[in-house]
Amino acid sequence: MSNLEVEGVGTFDVADGKRLVLAIEEDAGVDILHRCGSYAKCTTCRIEYLEGEPQKMTKAELEVLRSRNLLGQVRLSCQALCDHNMKVRVLMTVSSTGLDGPGPHPEETITPEPEWVDKPA
Repeated sequence: MSNLEVEGVGTFDVADGKRLVLAIEEDAGVDILHRCGSYAKCTTCRIEYLEGEPQKMTKAELEVLRSRNLLGQVRLSCQALCDHNMKVRVLMTVSSTGLDGPGPHPEETITPEPEWVDKPA
């Protein structure tokens, strides 16, 4: 089990290996967006790590953050696993945007199939 602290919400025990986007939604009860279904395409599941930012990221996350000039500013919760203690700030929610829902339910495993790379400095 890992501890996930969501700023302004609380701290939650999360099963190791659970997708971060699902932990935020299911364990913390936050209405986080994932409009593309958590395929690293839309960036609506973006978060900031306040503590415990992983030093690895998926190639898909790297590419979409670079293409949208967000690299070094945010991370994608759909491309991370809960495998250590972390504290995050959720940046986009259904309630803060007025959208009609979060998006398609994310799969249990990271999609697309993760190819892990080092986070750029």
